[in-house]
Amino acid sequence: MLFFSPSQIDPLCPLLLGVVNVTPDSFSDGGQFLDPGVAAGRAWELTSQGAGLIDLGAESTRPGARPEPADVQIQRLVPVLKRLEGERFSLPLSVDTTSAEVALACLDAGASVVNDISAGTFDPGMFDLAARRGCPVVLMHMQGRPATMQKAPFYGDVLAEVKAFLQERVLAALEAGIGEGNILLDPGIGFGKTLAHNLALLGALPSLSRHANRLFPLVLGVSRKGMIGQLTDKDSPYERIFGTAGAVAWCTAECVRTQTPLVLRVHDVGAMLDVVKVVKALATRE
Repeated sequence: MLFFSPSQIDPLCPLLLGVVNVTPDSFSDGGQFLDPGVAAGRAWELTSQGAGLIDLGAESTRPGARPEPADVQIQRLVPVLKRLEGERFSLPLSVDTTSAEVALACLDAGASVVNDISAGTFDPGMFDLAARRGCPVVLMHMQGRPATMQKAPFYGDVLAEVKAFLQERVLAALEAGIGEGNILLDPGIGFGKTLAHNLALLGALPSLSRHANRLFPLVLGVSRKGMIGQLTDKDSPYERIFGTAGAVAWCTAECVRTQTPLVLRVHDVGAMLDVVKVVKALATRE
């Protein structure tokens, strides 16, 4: 297991979290990396492109997706983790799951970060596990569940409601014994939100990182998302790289300008690293 701490994130240079989905049905790359060897190869490829962290997921969370049993997720994830461990993989690994059982198996197999899209609300054992193991955890906002989240999502005030949820989950995590320095926050772009909701959240990024008088790193997943397709009229996720680059440029500029630590969860690491480098140079010029 390679150690990772959110404190390592440079507030003037976002970290890129490369995505490897070992699923048959993820919206963007489902089925491509089901084989452990192919998944491990993809992790190495993203590393060579400049990723700072790799996120492995074995349960699709696209709109309409149904949950996968813990044993299925474990059967998909652990062989990849063990293979990477045997290959002396060079980056810390995150596991994208809402199950404490899955998270435990993955932490034992070499993962060092838990990325929980439910922010600990689906499995009451998740916070206890993260506190006991002292691992960083990503807490994300989602309205509803993946199977139903995009069926007419509604908010009175999306920014206020997302901020209130994240603050409540931060306090719950702290009370469970998770260290303040091990918490990252994700507003959940595309998770129970319309295009207008997503744009409102992306327009207020620095405010989303401050809770309980503390500053927490943000994790943002805009890569190939439906909102990019809506804005660019691109149906295929593979045609959304330039739209994704625009969103990544905005997120980078806003967070570098305010020195808000940022993790960008992306599929196209090499291209997005170029975007980050250019925006960083412009945003920090003297």
